[in-house]
Amino acid sequence: MPKENKEQIKEEKNKDKKKIQELEEQLEKAKADVEHWKNEYYRAYADTKNLRNNLEKEQSDIRKYRAMGFIEELLPVLDSFHVVLENEPPSEEVKNYLVGFQFIYRNMVTALENEGVKEIAPKVGDKFSDKNMDAVDVTEQEGEENLVTKVYAKGYELHGRLIRPARVSVSKNKKEEKETKEGVKGDA
Repeated sequence: MPKENKEQIKEEKNKDKKKIQELEEQLEKAKADVEHWKNEYYRAYADTKNLRNNLEKEQSDIRKYRAMGFIEELLPVLDSFHVVLENEPPSEEVKNYLVGFQFIYRNMVTALENEGVKEIAPKVGDKFSDKNMDAVDVTEQEGEENLVTKVYAKGYELHGRLIRPARVSVSKNKKEEKETKEGVKGDA
């Protein structure tokens, strides 16, 4: 074989090697691009799915709490009914009217319960909870602190979401306050 042929073959081999190397690099780049776009697709798919889930939850919450504003407007009416029905009627005639009011009140409460409204009705002696009660007054008395001493208005929640906290008076221990005042006077 002549030397020229050998060099030509060698040169062709080098060209082929370069061509193969270029093709391998292009293949690696194409594989990297495929992996990148596959990840982008999965990310976009996950984002779309999360967005859809969030929108569905938001729509569900809107339907669930759609009546909240109306219920807030209705609470003073319920409070008025409650106050009227708690008092003893002064005459037989008024007592007859109260029977009708009780019927209307029970129907309203039932309708609200069917909508998901729950009454928060603490009783005197219950432990005060800042999660569903507002302390609008403090009563000094002997004994344990942070007990409900009077209920001014019931609270209400809709599907676990607080609409209005119960308004109550809370106990405060007299003894500790006197000791604190005496300690301040003695220190001065």
